[in-house]
Amino acid sequence: MTQHGAAVEGAVRRLLAAPLNTLLSLLVIGIALTLPAAGYVLLDNLREVGKSASGVQQISLFMAVDADRKAVAEIESRLGQAGAGKWRFVPKEDALKHLKGNEGMAEIVASLPRNPLPDAFIVEPADAAPEKLEALRQTMAGWPRVAHVQLDSAWVKRFDAFLRLGKLAVTLLAALFAAGLVAVTFNTIRLQVMAQAAEIELARLIGATDAFIRRPFYYFGALQGALGGLLAAALVAVAVRVLAGPVAELAALYGGAFILRGPGLVDAGLLAGVGAVLGWLGAQLSVSLSLRRFG
Repeated sequence: MTQHGAAVEGAVRRLLAAPLNTLLSLLVIGIALTLPAAGYVLLDNLREVGKSASGVQQISLFMAVDADRKAVAEIESRLGQAGAGKWRFVPKEDALKHLKGNEGMAEIVASLPRNPLPDAFIVEPADAAPEKLEALRQTMAGWPRVAHVQLDSAWVKRFDAFLRLGKLAVTLLAALFAAGLVAVTFNTIRLQVMAQAAEIELARLIGATDAFIRRPFYYFGALQGALGGLLAAALVAVAVRVLAGPVAELAALYGGAFILRGPGLVDAGLLAGVGAVLGWLGAQLSVSLSLRRFG
């Protein structure tokens, strides 16, 4: 434990001994981790939007414009017999009032000679399995006086496919920048080993083990990577804070309420851990290759 403590102390001293080099290295590592971290934060926020929008699977059934009350009553009876789940009837008059209440639509609606909207049913199916929903939609489409049946959750499937593609792209980007981070640490440690070549040779002559020689460099790489991860979390948090206001205003324009969420303490700890592991890996590769000349 004493040797580990001394190695950590030595790594901290090396970081503080060259503050400019340390700052530049942390910026490189922080930026390398910021881009994939920001991508994951973006996907996480988009996933929350999808969950809130797709919480209820709905089927919209639109009657023919000239359908009478008898046709509407028949559809209600068929919905009950089909065990479609919950539904609510939206009269064409209520739909027109809702449309008229939208901004900029009052004058347009007033100029219409008659109500162009049909009666409709909003159905919340009891079974939300995709194949069941599609089968129910096709069944409803064949009922008399039904003009159109729309499965409102179809866009959610496309949205989920987009999220999967985005996750794959961010993962590939993260792997690319992780390799870059390992390369940065590798080069930094290699320069340190070269600068301390005489000290390493002397340590071996008096019986220092390979573990004793390697340990300070491992801690230096891990500590540098961890600090870079924390810097990346801070950069993402600042970016989210700056964008939160405009995003909320944009959501309000579309009649929604959305708060952009940034990385939490767990996310910051995860970034620091990832940075530490990648820094340790770069240090291990660098030390292993650089110390061969002393073998």
